[in-house]
Amino acid sequence: MFQIRLHGRGGQGVVTSAEMLSIAAFTEGHYAQAFPSFGSERTGAPVVAFARVHNEPIRLREPIMEPDAVLIQDRTLLESVNVFGGLTPNGYVLINSSHSVEELGLEDLAA
Repeated sequence: MFQIRLHGRGGQGVVTSAEMLSIAAFTEGHYAQAFPSFGSERTGAPVVAFARVHNEPIRLREPIMEPDAVLIQDRTLLESVNVFGGLTPNGYVLINSSHSVEELGLEDLAA
């Protein structure tokens, strides 16, 4: 099973992105699920959404604590949210930013 955690702010389409990933996987013949996790539901508040893709039915219904990939739609969350928490050792990170790894202060993550 491939598990993805998406981080962003309310209004950036984090929940929609998770749903689109699951629909794309389903269209390709995989089992998929997507669901959000809301704190305070307001524009600009941190939002987390999850997506799972597997070749077998998915029975899990809990938040993803050990993702295979983390997608970060707002780089300002790097300073306020533990977006890399539980990321698997060979996990993938995609950050919506034009800054380099060095400029973001993530050299240790890239090593």
